[in-house]
Amino acid sequence: MLGPLGEEFSTFAISARCAETGKFGVAISTRPMAVGTRCPFVKPGLGVVVTMAVTDPRLGPLGLRLLGLGYSAAKTLEEIAVSDPHIEHRQISVIDRDGNAVARTGVSNHDWSGHFCEPGMVAMGNGLISERTASAMAGTFKAMKGDDLEARLMAALEAGRDAGGQHGGQHSAALIVYRAQEYPLVDLRVDEHVEPIGELRRLFDLYRPQIEYYETRPWQPTALGVVEDWVEARAKAMAAGAKP
Repeated sequence: MLGPLGEEFSTFAISARCAETGKFGVAISTRPMAVGTRCPFVKPGLGVVVTMAVTDPRLGPLGLRLLGLGYSAAKTLEEIAVSDPHIEHRQISVIDRDGNAVARTGVSNHDWSGHFCEPGMVAMGNGLISERTASAMAGTFKAMKGDDLEARLMAALEAGRDAGGQHGGQHSAALIVYRAQEYPLVDLRVDEHVEPIGELRRLFDLYRPQIEYYETRPWQPTALGVVEDWVEARAKAMAAGAKP
């Protein structure tokens, strides 16, 4: 679909903060390639900004800088909106360090476009088959309370796809989660695929047992050994009833 700013791409995403662990994360999918490079922006301990629709990737770092200055999610989104002459063609969400969550869907986005905000979570999309894509993401995320943030986000993205997804289908997807470190806990991307969310699930299931290994190895470089051996030993310990 063409608009005054060029092609308008359909996208759907869920972003969240885990109050128990302090993790921030985003799961997102769209039709063009490499959605993970342009739309989700996360800084550990600070917040998450997602910019979609006729995306301006500059707005993500701007939002994080404003959060770093102590702005709330609402004030950050307000400042982004007044700084952007094309704001009505954008869709943007912000979650701050306290879990305040806000979003803005510009009036120039085509149907169905909208968002669902709750403390610590935003599910949103533009050019969707129906509002069910976004509401299914929100519902699945809430239903999995108590699970790891990355697992909740992954399942929520699948629920959005299964509820109809977006017009034109999806070709790229990403799952990005940060905890306390400057490097991501999870950063998985499918840049071009006939079924990117299914491929993202495959990668996530492979990577999930390795997450703790790669998070802690920087300060335990000689203690953990080879990743395959570590994963196997941990699985055996858990099967024997030991705490993970």
